[in-house]
Amino acid sequence: MNTTTFSAQAPAATVPFRRDATVIGLVGLAHASSHFGHLLLPVMFPVFAREFGLSYAELGFLMTVFFAVSGTGQATAGFVVDRIGARPALFASLGLFLLACLVAAAATGYPALLAVAVLAGLANSTFHPVDFSILNQRVSAPRLGHAFSAHGLTGNLGWALAPAYFAAATALWGWRAAYVGAALMYAAVLALLALQRAHLRTEAVRRSADASKGSDLAFMRLPVVWWCFGFFFLSTMTLAVIQSFSVSLLKAMYGVSFEAATLTLTAYMLSGAVGMFVGGFVTARHGMHSDRVVAVCMTAGALGLALCATGWLGASGTMAVLAATGFAVGIGGPSRDMMIKRATPKGATGRVYGLVYSGLDAGFAVSPLIFGSFMDRGWYGATLAGAAAVLLLSVGAALGVGRRTGAHG
Repeated sequence: MNTTTFSAQAPAATVPFRRDATVIGLVGLAHASSHFGHLLLPVMFPVFAREFGLSYAELGFLMTVFFAVSGTGQATAGFVVDRIGARPALFASLGLFLLACLVAAAATGYPALLAVAVLAGLANSTFHPVDFSILNQRVSAPRLGHAFSAHGLTGNLGWALAPAYFAAATALWGWRAAYVGAALMYAAVLALLALQRAHLRTEAVRRSADASKGSDLAFMRLPVVWWCFGFFFLSTMTLAVIQSFSVSLLKAMYGVSFEAATLTLTAYMLSGAVGMFVGGFVTARHGMHSDRVVAVCMTAGALGLALCATGWLGASGTMAVLAATGFAVGIGGPSRDMMIKRATPKGATGRVYGLVYSGLDAGFAVSPLIFGSFMDRGWYGATLAGAAAVLLLSVGAALGVGRRTGAHG
């Protein structure tokens, strides 16, 4: 049975390009800021290990806390966004990221880092229901594929900026000042979005007077929603390995410098951003087959990671192939978002994106616990091989979504 239903209709194609572009740009800036916030802690793991004498398992647990808080909050945030609109939630989240940076700057040990993880996790929890509610309501339907592409691209740019910024700022001013600078960045983003707030307004979902008590949760009975959740959970476990441990992996396996290792992580994210740009055009042409596009891209990424795990490539080859896998995965990003849109019931955008993307947070929460233990045991190749394996499992989940949404027409 075809369970496909569609979310609230986007504006008609007669909307001027400039208006759509402004909305896409503002949402993209917010998304980049949230992804920058994902890496507030992990890019500084080598510094924290030295400063506070922490193990990889302890450091990995910080990210488990971050994404456990974010995932729990995100599933709830979808309901909040549908009820009050996206804009207030967005502004509150940017303020929480700002506060997290200030707490990090003053940290004197592990408890303070745990507080940063909680604050940043709360901040991150609203972004996907916020972003997709704004895009689906305010961007014209023919431009949504490119909007999803820009959304993913800017997220990757946020990821790419974080390691480069913290490596440079720490070298120049020290790690505490680097966090103060990040807080100032969040203040500037919040001020800009507040000035442009008219472009970020969304309509709250009004509950029908005759709606049943459990109608708000009806979408949770759709199997396709949970297949989407599973896809995000599995694919994100791989991304968590790259973000949390790639710098430490490269240093441990090949003795490369901190700067070279962080540059590789930046290259991975930049390659992903380029892939997202290309993926927007792929989605515009093959939107009805979005699950197949995702499956091909994730398979290519898994093969690249498996090759890196063998150790055959040496330092330079591993860094190059690792960066290139970002491009393969990035191409699938816009198709992934289109795949989720096709599975979203009308009027439930915030709730569905909140629940589905909480799978992303769950993957980020679980992965550091598992692979942090691998790292502590010196199983560096096995860490990369495990990341490849779970990414390959996500291919089956993507194809499962396709079968349940009639993605092939």
